[in-house]
Amino acid sequence: MSTRPTRRAVLATGLAATASGLLGGCAMGGAGTGGQARDIDGTKGGGPGKDEKLGGRITVWSWDVAATAMKRLAGSFEQRHPGTTVDVVDIGYDNAYDKIIVGLRGGTGLADVLTVEGSHMPRFTGSFPTGFYDLTSLGGRYGGDFDRAAWRTVTGADRKVFALPWDIGPCALYYRTDHFRAAGVDAHSLRTWDDYVEAGVRVKQVTGHKLIFQDSTDTGLLPMLLQQQGQAYFKQGRVAVDTPEAVRALTLMKTLADKGLVAYGKGWDALVTSTKEGTTSTTPTAAWWTGTLTSEMPELKGRFGVVPLPGFTADGVHTSNIGGSTLCVPAQSGNPRLAWAFIEFLLTDAARQVSMLRSEGLFPAYLPALDDPYLAEGQDYFGGQPVLDVFARLVPAIPPVEYEADDAKATDIMVSAVTSVMLRGQDPRRALDSAAGQLARATGRKRVA
Repeated sequence: MSTRPTRRAVLATGLAATASGLLGGCAMGGAGTGGQARDIDGTKGGGPGKDEKLGGRITVWSWDVAATAMKRLAGSFEQRHPGTTVDVVDIGYDNAYDKIIVGLRGGTGLADVLTVEGSHMPRFTGSFPTGFYDLTSLGGRYGGDFDRAAWRTVTGADRKVFALPWDIGPCALYYRTDHFRAAGVDAHSLRTWDDYVEAGVRVKQVTGHKLIFQDSTDTGLLPMLLQQQGQAYFKQGRVAVDTPEAVRALTLMKTLADKGLVAYGKGWDALVTSTKEGTTSTTPTAAWWTGTLTSEMPELKGRFGVVPLPGFTADGVHTSNIGGSTLCVPAQSGNPRLAWAFIEFLLTDAARQVSMLRSEGLFPAYLPALDDPYLAEGQDYFGGQPVLDVFARLVPAIPPVEYEADDAKATDIMVSAVTSVMLRGQDPRRALDSAAGQLARATGRKRVA
């Protein structure tokens, strides 16, 4: 993903609040005709026939480096299909979901191809079940070629496919090699989160640097820690924010706070500043953070390394996912077959996926691309370590989790729970029990626990 904060999950909370309000006011069923999504090949009453020659124009909405990548590759697609035109429009991240939701509610005004973050896609298909073309007959065969966690975000409960995954954010632990060296800590020895806390205490004692940054207006590590344990805010449609896994995750975060290992700030800029100034020694986050380091902190070249995330057990899962996007075709597209052809062209070719990783930093969800020799090359910024290979090897272990239309409401409530625990010392179990009750009342859903 981009090195800019607008392309990052750290801004998801503010966006989620906006999207939640807009989605809450829409009629379930959304745009589209009839009670189920149309198939592009016309098998469900919509779209051109599959033998129709590609032609005409499509408009694509995206933002930031994703738009840059598509603009770069659109020319190749047009050359391959004479008589076609692909108009990529950078609509900006800040207003993207407002525009998409307004278009879905009104049934008009959307582009032929939309960029939607993976965690958001279930919200849209849940609220607008006929608002997107059903891509199952065309894209279903690619399911085994994509990261299984990303594939989960584009498929409905009935296994219908509504989009193709584009990029993902496999997680690992970035650390300051100079801080760890001074403290005598081997980052490769951090097999568990208990090891991580112990190392943080040592690093702080010796160097004075704290271990981790926490945005005081966000949920911080919580979603990452939940997915590492195989869940999100809901399980089988039920509220799951007070499960043993959730308690374990928030207890870890409280431990970090209680031991004085957390530096607090507000927003993306504070995170970048904390890292740049060396206030903190580690950042457990996604592969896209590499782009932030290399572009915004070139003076720190040679001072970072990457290792797998610590696990809750030594033999547990050592990764998670933050971020990632998909491409879909709204039901109001005037040229859905061309729209699909462009998506397929971009996302089901290893060479093109690797080119987007090289040029725009988009880490592929398409598994064949992860075998490209480029990912095994050492990177000078990381002292020659092949950090992309670290992330690529972790991808198969990313646990698929359940995203729901009510995730935005859950995020709002969980921000308060995290803040009450980390900044005011509330007991994690009690805070999560309260949050689960609030979320159940707000959504009408039953609780798992």
